[in-house]
Amino acid sequence: MTSQRAVALTYDPADETPVHLVAADGQQIRQSSDGQASTTDLVWLELLRDGLMFDLIGLASGDAVPYPEIEHFFDLEEKPASVLYEALQLAPGHHLSGGERTMPVVKGLMALARDLVQHFEEIEAVVWPPAQSAIGRQYFESVSTAWLDGGAFPALGLTAFRETIDGALQSIGLDFWINQELRVEPPLSTDKISATRLGVRLVNQLVLVGGIEGSERIVAPDGNLLVMRTSRNGKFIRVWRE
Repeated sequence: MTSQRAVALTYDPADETPVHLVAADGQQIRQSSDGQASTTDLVWLELLRDGLMFDLIGLASGDAVPYPEIEHFFDLEEKPASVLYEALQLAPGHHLSGGERTMPVVKGLMALARDLVQHFEEIEAVVWPPAQSAIGRQYFESVSTAWLDGGAFPALGLTAFRETIDGALQSIGLDFWINQELRVEPPLSTDKISATRLGVRLVNQLVLVGGIEGSERIVAPDGNLLVMRTSRNGKFIRVWRE
């Protein structure tokens, strides 16, 4: 990765044997008495970016990581199938344990994923598990670069939206960022395109401020007054016309 000046390879298991293997949850795999791993063999690299260590897990010639669950697709014509693609996992290093959801770590993770997409043409998509989303390489490179350069949060990708049984439009994955999900309530959610546009604007703002407590009044893009209020259990931010 010499073309990526911000990224340094700090550990390659091929350089020495035996290696201490690290599982997907960051825990070290114990070695059996004959020196072989006692569980699944995972080959990994340690990468340094902007002073933060990240692990790239699931490389050949070891076993692949489990294929992620995907429900939402962005800039992809079809769901990436496990029979055609293998998954790699990029995760904060063990020394970042407890800080995985802090903004500097997540932005470092996104920046490194963007670097890998730019460097390896074989990468077809980036999967973001909290939103169960798969993001096409060109779209991911575009929105992540814009966000990292100070632009809008990539709400369509790092979060997603689904229609609930009662007709509301609810975010998926926003709770990773603010511990709350957004609900655009009917009849404001009747027009799903307009409701999604509103949801994207609100997600961007909520990520910036870190969520809300209580109730707020805001002005929608069409000039209508809206009410934003947390649910009784605090897990949702509900939005409706005043």
